[in-house]
Amino acid sequence: MQMNGSLSQQVEAYHDWKKELIRQIARYRLWLQDNDLFSEDVSDRIRHGLELLVEDELTLAFVGEFSRGKTELINALFFAGYGQRMLPSEAGRTTMCPTELFFDRNRNRNYLQLLPIDTRREEPSLQQLRREDAWWEHHELDTSSPDTMREVLSEVARVRSVSVREARELGFDEKMLESDPEHNDNVLIPAWRSARISIQHPLFERGLRILDTPGLNALGSEPELTISMLPAAHAVIFLLSADTGVTASDMTIWKEHIATEDSDHRAGRFAVLNKVDMLWDDLEGESHSQDAIRRVQRDTARHLNITPDDVVPVSAKQGLHGRVRDNQSLFDHSGLGNLEDLIVDRILQYKEDLITQSLINDLVGMLQNSQAAMQSRLSSMREELDACREHRVDREALKRLAERSQQDYDFYYRKLITLRSSRRLMQSQGDLLADMVSQERFDQHVSKIRHLMGSSWTTPGLSRAMDHFFERLENDFNNLLMEGRLAEKMVGSIYRRYNEDNRTRHLEPIPLRAGRHLIALRDLRRKADRFRRNPRNLLSGQNRLIQRFFNVMVTEARRLHERVRADVDRWPREALLPIMQYSLEQKKLLEHQIRRVRDMARNDQTLRSERERLTDRIAELEKQLDLADGMLRQIRRPPPTQMQQKVVNLSGIA
Repeated sequence: MQMNGSLSQQVEAYHDWKKELIRQIARYRLWLQDNDLFSEDVSDRIRHGLELLVEDELTLAFVGEFSRGKTELINALFFAGYGQRMLPSEAGRTTMCPTELFFDRNRNRNYLQLLPIDTRREEPSLQQLRREDAWWEHHELDTSSPDTMREVLSEVARVRSVSVREARELGFDEKMLESDPEHNDNVLIPAWRSARISIQHPLFERGLRILDTPGLNALGSEPELTISMLPAAHAVIFLLSADTGVTASDMTIWKEHIATEDSDHRAGRFAVLNKVDMLWDDLEGESHSQDAIRRVQRDTARHLNITPDDVVPVSAKQGLHGRVRDNQSLFDHSGLGNLEDLIVDRILQYKEDLITQSLINDLVGMLQNSQAAMQSRLSSMREELDACREHRVDREALKRLAERSQQDYDFYYRKLITLRSSRRLMQSQGDLLADMVSQERFDQHVSKIRHLMGSSWTTPGLSRAMDHFFERLENDFNNLLMEGRLAEKMVGSIYRRYNEDNRTRHLEPIPLRAGRHLIALRDLRRKADRFRRNPRNLLSGQNRLIQRFFNVMVTEARRLHERVRADVDRWPREALLPIMQYSLEQKKLLEHQIRRVRDMARNDQTLRSERERLTDRIAELEKQLDLADGMLRQIRRPPPTQMQQKVVNLSGIA
């Protein structure tokens, strides 16, 4: 299957950029080992960076009311190479359950997994069920037979006929369900609660992940989808229909599930105005059609309170036809290429910036530390070579060099002793921070809220108990923030004292940044407030409400708590790492230098052989520094979207 369009090319370039970063990190690790500069602390830091790159994914959520063309758009973007629609996208309600598309790199298999809708009656949360294959119905996918694969994938759209009462018990609003034409008293509900499609598509292999959501009814009836999965997507593509504009149900989805204060769509929220081919008018001409499209585009932007540039007019149907028929003119007219450009320019660039901020800047600092240490070694060797004058070894110069090297060695030795003492102090401080967000403390809060909710017989009582849970967590996070700031001040003073000596590099401490976790918790608390006020939740029975709260809100709080604990556990070890690394590297280099200078002073070998030995060592050291420079240049290379922008700018200048 051939990849098409700028999206494929740029995702491939993004993947290649990450692969090159992984290669350079591996080279840096070997370089440290070859030059006797490796340590366990540095190894941990490098391993953490590699994990960020290897596990990196980009999640796009496609959201919209029924019949807006979400699945057709996914077919056009990712499955045109099969020559037909692979996901069911005929007229009407097709995708009936949340569907994730990705490639399972661990199993290296193509498959469809379906979670039965009846699991809503079970106690485990959706997140727990996602980790247990036993709950899912499994179908293999044969990518060599598109017709067979399409037939298997059509299962995603299957519905069940149930009574209104059963639909209510499963969490659906019967007013938003279709009646069963064959059984008038029944309604149609999706047969599946969730679907997962692992398929070996080049973009999915590169870490792209798609979340295809059904309409408003499913969004409202699956809290974990809107509380956890949807807000966690890096970007949201909101589907609208050009022939209807922004309807009331569209606005409900936008306001309640997308443009909310607590959504974490850091790469953006974009509206796709689909089915613009409905506005194409062959009689009036292209100019008239474009004016109509621009008018709907402006109106859509005004209704959603976004810029017109964030509203992309497309015809997914015509884009799919253009690709399947290899009709470039039809594809260009469909506007699908503009959507791909938007994903590249805004969403991929966000991911590149995130990697730059979280990994590359840290890696560059480590490498520059190592270069500075090696540069000191080179300067000392050149002094040793100068001491080997033309006719004799300048033993006085060697003596002065040895004394200064010993003084520097003693300096860094003392620094390391002080830093190790400071690190023990940091670990004590870390233990204090860890106690504030310990697993035991969180479990106590959970037990308390379970007791309060179980003993509350009124809706206001249940609501107060829910809020009390987040109030306790917020108190813990506030205390963590205050103690964390004190710890950061202590680290700052250690760095200031270290940087006072002119023999050291000016290094910056690694911050804890506990405030971002408090912000995340407050966002989650706002989601919980909406959960508490949701009439559908309040009208359900007490046991059902408690189960939903624990499955959705407590589970999400637990995941946030785990991230906080991981940061609090790692920070005390890493906070002093830059100055620890630099001091340790300098100490190791000075040990080698002192040994060499003493050997030279005692050695009666010829002056020529000594100069040759030093010249060879200096050449080797210069070679190692050149290798480090090469790694630094490669690591600092601009990511693909920035490179593309430079090419465009240069082309514009020309």
